[in-house]
Order: sequence, then C-alpha cells, then structure tokens
Amino acid sequence: MTTTITPSSRGFNAPTSPIRALEAASRAAVDAGKTVHFMNIGQPDIATPRGMIDAYRSYDEKVLSYSPSDGYPAYREALASNYYDKVVGSLPPITAEDIVVTVGGSEALLFAIAAVTDPGDDVLVCEPYYTNYAGYTHLLGVTASPVTTHVRDGYQIDPAMIESAITEKTRALVLPTPGNPTGVVLSLGDLEKITEICLRHGIFFICDEVYREFVYDQPAGTLAPSMLAVAGAEDIAIVIDSVSKRYSACGARVGCLVTRNKDVRRAALHFAQARLSPATVDQLAGLAALSTPPEYFTDVIETYRERRDVLVAGLESIGISVPAPQGAFYIAVPLPVDDAADFCSWLVSEFDLDGETLCMAPLGGFYSTEGLGRNEVRMAYVLDKQVISRCVEILEAGLAAYAEKE
Repeated sequence: MTTTITPSSRGFNAPTSPIRALEAASRAAVDAGKTVHFMNIGQPDIATPRGMIDAYRSYDEKVLSYSPSDGYPAYREALASNYYDKVVGSLPPITAEDIVVTVGGSEALLFAIAAVTDPGDDVLVCEPYYTNYAGYTHLLGVTASPVTTHVRDGYQIDPAMIESAITEKTRALVLPTPGNPTGVVLSLGDLEKITEICLRHGIFFICDEVYREFVYDQPAGTLAPSMLAVAGAEDIAIVIDSVSKRYSACGARVGCLVTRNKDVRRAALHFAQARLSPATVDQLAGLAALSTPPEYFTDVIETYRERRDVLVAGLESIGISVPAPQGAFYIAVPLPVDDAADFCSWLVSEFDLDGETLCMAPLGGFYSTEGLGRNEVRMAYVLDKQVISRCVEILEAGLAAYAEKE
C-alpha cells in the first residue's frame, strides 16, 4: 500500500499573487521574441542612489557575519535621528529601541500581524489592498475582513465603515497610506479619526507607510502624514517601512517595524531572533541611503507625477476614466471586460502590437469579497513616459481584439 503525502491544506489554499501570476506567461512571451512591458509589478526603473551602490562595492570585511537580530544599532540610531525625526512632528522622537530592522517591509508586516493576533482572530483591511495582507493573514491562521472602497468614490476610506466592521474578534486594522493599489493618501485628520476608533475598540493600527515620499500635487518635499505623528496613538500604532521603493532598491530587502509599544516591539524581536538576522551588507547600504540628498526625491517625485499624468490622460483618451492617484505609483483601472484575469493572460500570451505586449495585474486578487475586482487591473507607472503612452496604445488595441474574439 502506497501512502500519499501531501502539503497542508493551508499551503494548498494559500492565495496566489495576482502581481506575479503571469510571470511564466510573460517569460514565454519574451522567449518567443516579444517585447513585454511590465506594468504588473512595482519595480521602479529609477536609478538607485549612488551612495547605496558604493556601500555594496566598498564592503571589504574578512567575514560576512550575522548582524544583531533587530538590526545594527548604528543603522537603527541613524534611522531614528536622521529620518524619523522628520516624520514624527511635535511628538516625542522615535528612538533606536522603537525599531526592529526586517528583511524587507514584507517581513515587518508579517511580524506586526503575528505580534498582535492569535489564530482565529480577525484583522480589518480596506479592499482593494496589497495582496500580502491576505497572504500573511492566511499564513498565520487569521482572517482578513474587508471594508470595501469603490472607484466611484476615488477609493476614499470612510472611518464610519471601519468602525461598523469591527467585531469582538477584530485585533487590528491594516491600512496603507499612500495606498497600494489605489494611490489614496490619508490626511493627518483621517489618521486621527481612525485612531480614535481603534482606541475606542481596543485594536491596533498597523500603518503601511512604505510609499511615504511618493505624494503628488503637494509642495516639494511633502511627506504623507504618518501614524507616528498622531498624538495618543503611541500604544496602538505599528508602522511598516522599507527602503525598497523609497530608494528604488527593491533587491536590498531591508525594511523595519517601528512602534513605541514596548510589548509589541518585544514580540517582534522574538520573531526576529527566530529568523536570526537581517542582511548584513544591505543594512550598510540602507545606512548610506540616509545621506541621499533631497534633490534626489524632488526629481523622482516629479518623474512619477509626470508618468501618472500621462497614464491618466492616456486612459481617458481611450474611454477609461479613472481618478488620479494622490500617491504611490499604482492605479486601479476598470476595463470593459467581464474577466480581467482572462484578458490579462490572453494579452501577454496571445496578443501583440507590432511585437509588443503588456503585462498587468488582475485586481480580483486584491479583494477578499468574492466577485469584486473581476473587471479591474492594477497598472504600475514605473516606466518611461513614452513607454507608458505605448502601453496605452497596446491596451486599446488589445481590448478591441479581445472584444472581437469574444
């Protein structure tokens, strides 16, 4: 008798990433000679600050050793004094002892949810949301309960809807600002209202702020308001951060969890000790990144603002009206199709316009509510303006060809 050994049902039923779902099909298209324009993934083409690259090149230790589990003290101290001092406003400063360095922002998110929940608990998410919110809650045996936002309202978040969704099982709210995939930026007033709700119900507020610098239609140097600047939120605020998008350094895999709550920080450190340490050389590159001149961000934000405007205007020109994102570099786009996942797969696998095609992320996987996002996609405007214009042309031609096929 042969015994069949299978993985856990949790593994089989884990949500797949809509961002990377078309990776194999895209590779096949490239191997077949097509030019694929990747708007499915937030991989910036902006140059990484020279200081980070030089830090990698100048590393010359005899042994590549472990770092402390919560990150090098020098890096945490520099983050606290050279970066978060600009974020917290008039509140007491963040210290090195409020920070745990993580393997990317994703690990910080995992640690944060794990630190405040037990299996069977719920966390609230505003859909559409970053897909790892569902992935990590599933991994931890926690339910991601959705509060739905809509394109007709510009995906704005209503604090009253958040409060009405809280139950006795709710342990935390997980919310990004600027938002991925919506581009919504919460004001300090919004954060304060939501904080009051969380305090009233005794739940944590996990705020994903990895796109903090990416704010448009604001004076140069403006940062998105941070939970770290909300008075009274010290015990419930947990901030997720990362160097990935801020410095166009997605491969560096350095993030951090920031909280003034000592018990949460201690729990996160326990998880950090279990995985041993964050990357040694990448932290040195992250430390070097803190010396990046302000002009770098001025230029980067202007570049993304122009790209956003080209994409929004291009979509409008082919009959697709979308609200301009306030921040980050993604846009959620409703398409005139019944099944965006099928359309995206067909577009990259079977369609091309003079040898070029387009890869987008179907938005259905960014929702928990069954059926929502079925006709939507996420587009990342991380490509040159001319390429974005070409992508709109490909999309228009692809939609027409797909309609004829149907």
